[in-house]
Amino acid sequence: MFELTMPKMGESVAEATITQWLKNEGDSIAIDESILTIATDKVDSDIPSPVAGILTKKLFNENDVIKVDQVIGLIETGAGGSSSATAPAAVPAKVEADRPAAAAAQAIELPAEAPVAAVPSPSPAAAQTSPAEAKSSATRFYSPLVRSMASQEAVSQAELDAILGSGQDGRVTKQDLLAYIAQRASGVQSMNSAPAAVAAVPAAAPSSAGSASMASMGFKAPAPTIFPGDEIREMDRMRKLIADHMVMSKHVSPHVTSFVEADVTLIVQWRDRVKSAFEKREGERLTFTPIFMEAVVKAIKDFPNINVSVDGNSIVYHKPINLGMATALPSGNLIVPVIKNADRLSLSGMTKAVNEMANLARTNSLKPDDVQGGTYTVTNVGSFGNILGTPIINQPQAAIMALGAIRKMPAVIETPEGDVIAIRHKMFLSHSYDHRVVDGALGGMFVRRVADYLEQWDPNREL
Repeated sequence: MFELTMPKMGESVAEATITQWLKNEGDSIAIDESILTIATDKVDSDIPSPVAGILTKKLFNENDVIKVDQVIGLIETGAGGSSSATAPAAVPAKVEADRPAAAAAQAIELPAEAPVAAVPSPSPAAAQTSPAEAKSSATRFYSPLVRSMASQEAVSQAELDAILGSGQDGRVTKQDLLAYIAQRASGVQSMNSAPAAVAAVPAAAPSSAGSASMASMGFKAPAPTIFPGDEIREMDRMRKLIADHMVMSKHVSPHVTSFVEADVTLIVQWRDRVKSAFEKREGERLTFTPIFMEAVVKAIKDFPNINVSVDGNSIVYHKPINLGMATALPSGNLIVPVIKNADRLSLSGMTKAVNEMANLARTNSLKPDDVQGGTYTVTNVGSFGNILGTPIINQPQAAIMALGAIRKMPAVIETPEGDVIAIRHKMFLSHSYDHRVVDGALGGMFVRRVADYLEQWDPNREL
């Protein structure tokens, strides 16, 4: 008997959600054939079988949360028994339905999941013997995760008992507690003095008290009028997470946006001259995106206080410069792969990294680590023909830049013989930043510095 375990999906991934079993109990399985699909808080992945045999037991159901290295199924290989015969007893017991929303690729980078998570049990017997069984107060059960979060956030037992739980038998889930913490921090009170349960609130670390979505805090948009012929479609998992994250970001961060127009004529002319030779030599297309990303990296070095995150009442000053690049997917959704240590890359290296990440995103081949750890994000709204945009900050980062379309524009050029009007290539840069930690002077100087690097491009640069 072979134990199928949850593989390690990346350094920062401790758990995942089962989204679909591709095989049923009793089905034959070939080596490397996919058995199930899992979702981390960023991407979906298929889990292949390392052996051939018959799936004899599923230890978890769809939408259950599983940890790395946890046994999730048993496969009969015909090679005799093993210690896996007792595998069900080794699986953690059902502690609570504290499941984060099943997550997939999205337009923004979600906060990292808390390192501890509750997982359901495969059998009643395991639930009776597991030491991880949920503890209870005088009147209700609380999972270890909920109790740990409550302790860290100084939520008293009386407060816990007053929260309206959305879990099984009215138990308080992680989402319920996160919503309550956000309510308490903002002073918002519901009629029942307890947060409304929301099924798809993005998971957040307990210390990020302000990260619950507006919906979880009792705010609800009015229902739309339904007209004859209208079609109603439920949001897919990715769109739900994007919606929650966008609302949360606008609620958490007071957004300010500064705009600068940049003359990129020298860059356009330089790229037109070198792109063919570069593609022949490197096998890579030279787009404008890596050029702009390089300018952003240089500006972050000049203004490192942009490369920060907020953690409660503390500011985290990041040493690495990890650039997120918003990428459109064929489904119409967006995802933000991250180029790690972008400040260490040459322009050729940045070009290869940008192209690789964009291709992985569009082919749904990103790994969980590819969308983790961003410290600043760039989004290219110009690729859709937009001249500018007001992007929403990718939490928990403090700023994001939108690149507008490059257009030919008449402009006044100063020459020794006097001012003349000429046709120039221009674009708008939009910089949205969190006014809690980035003031207007810093936010404005940063985007101006990016424009300066673009306008001061060396037309004789070698690539």
